[in-house]
Amino acid sequence: MNFMTKLSAAWARNDSLLCVGLDPDLARFPAGLADEPDGIVRFCKAIIDATADLACAFKPQIAYFAALGAEAQLEDICRYLRETYPHIPLILDAKRGDIGATAHQYAREAFDRYGADAVTVNPYMGFDSVEPYMAWPDRGVIVLCRTSNAGGSDLQFLDVGGQPLYQHVARLVAEKWNRNGQCALVVGATFPDELAQVRKLIGDMPLLVPGVGAQGGDVEATVRAGRTADGTGMMINSSRAILYAAPQAGEDFAAAARRVARETRDEINRYRGA
Repeated sequence: MNFMTKLSAAWARNDSLLCVGLDPDLARFPAGLADEPDGIVRFCKAIIDATADLACAFKPQIAYFAALGAEAQLEDICRYLRETYPHIPLILDAKRGDIGATAHQYAREAFDRYGADAVTVNPYMGFDSVEPYMAWPDRGVIVLCRTSNAGGSDLQFLDVGGQPLYQHVARLVAEKWNRNGQCALVVGATFPDELAQVRKLIGDMPLLVPGVGAQGGDVEATVRAGRTADGTGMMINSSRAILYAAPQAGEDFAAAARRVARETRDEINRYRGA
């Protein structure tokens, strides 16, 4: 089953557009867990088990693991996702951007080492920095387009032939790069007007939408701007708001994550057909 088929099935099976991000921050872990040798694995597996029936995808951010020298734990977590929840897409958030043989090695890392169904990539160096990922036609290639950070406007709004650069990227991916039907775009929830413009340009291509939860993106505006005609088309990511929902003392962290994930999924669903 390729990435797009798996994603469509997950939207339907879990009635969800919620993507749960896995960004392990030891400083925010429950007391005692941060000091355990397998603490990252235990934390992430507990979050996964608590939210798997509420999510359309899981998205580990590789930097949070690499900074801790925890790539082996990331491999363990990815293996657990593939074996325990094979119906839920695994997106490696790496935002790689290099050319030729180097890009091919990054693709091997994402698809062979970690077994990801999709990976995020940076298009700044052009098509030959993205093409190597397409050697795996069953995997998704999710291209940065209009990012959720304020500084993205420094470049993404530059005029390119009468249109902002982010729209040029959207058109380029939709009309030229998406040869195998495996591409998606990253567009932030913090800019719903731009999200709506991208949706008009790309048709039903999926969007990975960061920026709700801790980043403050408005759920209703996001869904109305980015949904497709059938009420799908998005993987709306929330990471910290779900992972660290529990107070320092009191509610179990996995139960708290499930509560917030359910609330977020249900809020998203309120606007999918409205």
